[in-house]
Amino acid sequence: MTLLRAANVQLSFGSRTVFQGLTFTIEEGERVGLVGVNGSGKSSLMKILAGAARADTGELQLRRGARVTYLPQEPEFPEGATVASELSVSQGPLKEALAAHAELAKRMESAPAGEQEKLMTQFSALSDRIEQMGGWDTEHHAKTLLDRLGVKDWERPVAQLSGGLRKRVAIARALLTRPDLLLLDEPTNHLDADTVDWLEEELDKLPGALLLVTHDRYFLDGLVDRIVEIQPGEGVTSYPGNYQAYVEQKLVAQENAALAQHKRERWIAQEVAWLRKGPEARRTKSKARIERAQKLMAEKGFQRPKVAELRVAAAPRLGHTVIEAEGVTKAFGDRKVLDGVDFRLQRGERVGLVGPNGVGKTTFLRVLLGELEPDGGQLVIGKNTKVAYYDQSRAQLDLEATVYDAASQGEDWVELGEQKIALRDYLDDLLFPVPMQRMKVKALSGGERNRLLLARLFLEGANVLVLDEPTNDLDIVTLNILERLLLDFGGSTLLVTHDRYFLDKVATSILTFEGEGRVTRYEGNYAMYRRLKEQSDAKAASPAAPKPAPKPDEPAPAKAARKPGKLSYKDQRELDGMEATIEAAESRKAALEAELADPAVYSNGPKVAEVQKALDAAAAEVDRLYARWQELQDLAAAGA
Repeated sequence: MTLLRAANVQLSFGSRTVFQGLTFTIEEGERVGLVGVNGSGKSSLMKILAGAARADTGELQLRRGARVTYLPQEPEFPEGATVASELSVSQGPLKEALAAHAELAKRMESAPAGEQEKLMTQFSALSDRIEQMGGWDTEHHAKTLLDRLGVKDWERPVAQLSGGLRKRVAIARALLTRPDLLLLDEPTNHLDADTVDWLEEELDKLPGALLLVTHDRYFLDGLVDRIVEIQPGEGVTSYPGNYQAYVEQKLVAQENAALAQHKRERWIAQEVAWLRKGPEARRTKSKARIERAQKLMAEKGFQRPKVAELRVAAAPRLGHTVIEAEGVTKAFGDRKVLDGVDFRLQRGERVGLVGPNGVGKTTFLRVLLGELEPDGGQLVIGKNTKVAYYDQSRAQLDLEATVYDAASQGEDWVELGEQKIALRDYLDDLLFPVPMQRMKVKALSGGERNRLLLARLFLEGANVLVLDEPTNDLDIVTLNILERLLLDFGGSTLLVTHDRYFLDKVATSILTFEGEGRVTRYEGNYAMYRRLKEQSDAKAASPAAPKPAPKPDEPAPAKAARKPGKLSYKDQRELDGMEATIEAAESRKAALEAELADPAVYSNGPKVAEVQKALDAAAAEVDRLYARWQELQDLAAAGA
């Protein structure tokens, strides 16, 4: 049954048409992912569907009695709200149902026999509704949600919470409503990777329908059964399946459209040549053919979507020492954030920082950058090291400045390698056309502001990029471009992000912050880190088998030739060469990723499948090598 239907919806801001003729439906229980480039109107459409904004034209139909809950990117709370009061608001309908249930139970005790059957039917229906809305133990469920989301103080005013904690309270408030349709706009922003995993599981349990805007590709893969893509200035296209299915279908559709366009252009060329012939050659009976040719030439043909061209300015070559920290400590009062942390960043490494919010990731970056003085330990910055820092709060952007002024910093030209281009052309390549360059930064969407700040950052000529949550609000297309840029970047990168897919594509090692100042490094990407962490936790959790006591008359065992676990000569040789082997395997994987990211590859369907198969094999080989490297390291440590 159809839950929501939008028909011929149109929205414009001034002379800019955001979307027009937009028509789509959501069925009961359906899970839909809404995607599109930044500025295509995803958040605006969510507000319209939630009733928080009005379209210029169009029709919106919602099933009678259906309950809708909307969670915007930046949640709003009433003045004086506390954590407890907000969750009480979200549970209002459930509390009303519980009160009605209790009242009906009392009536049944004294009702005549003739009314009992009718009251029992109402009682059963009310019981089912209560179960659908979250059950009977509402307060316990609410506190469990908050505790899992890292919100501990039940009575704390919301105004005193950080942006990340406010988002978590809003998520809990939305989940507790148990609506028929849940609208979520970038719910994973400000959440750590483990909490994103948990949220995915919670959303999967919800009985209602879901419309989701997110750049988290694993989130889309695990939750949705249909992808709806907004075409800028137009309507929507629907693709059945999850994100992976959407990518495959879109590639096929683009390939077919490009082939049709090629045939169309050949046909037009033939018709133009025919039209150029004299009237005698064409003859009057071909008037219909002339009209058909003119109509075809006036039609808009297929054009590959334009994407933002992020580029990096030339930077000095890194020296042997990039950034090194030894025994670094940092505390705020009694709270220990860093406790004897050792870290070395080498040339070409891309290190991902993960861990719950508030455990010290941003503090660690600020210590490395010299913005915070450590309480103890040593810090060395290489003499050739030039750092560009992306702050997750985007404080470097002046909201009152124009897009052009925010990017220019007093310069009308930018240098990219040996090429010097006008700033207006550079911004146009970044999907900021000239009219948009005159807009104020505050008028941009979150993703557009992010793209502007990244573009400015990459012009600094840095050889070390320190990026704190750069993936927030970026559309999936721009994320793919940023991944490609970081893979091609010749310097080193420190990266804080909750985007698991992004870390799997980019990271060469993971630095995990575990609380109480503990920091552990794992080689490989995010998936490898999770496997190694699970193996380590399982090993630590399994009790050591007790050694059997020797029998009195039993001779002592002969001394082993080498300690159990000690590396053999062959193993040591393998370990010595493992770094070079892994580096070669990663280079092979990176080359295939770069080849697959090249738009030219997609003109050849069989080639795409061939490269993807080779990339899967290369990725599996890298994972195998890292697992073997960890095994050899454990043997070496056991035999030391």
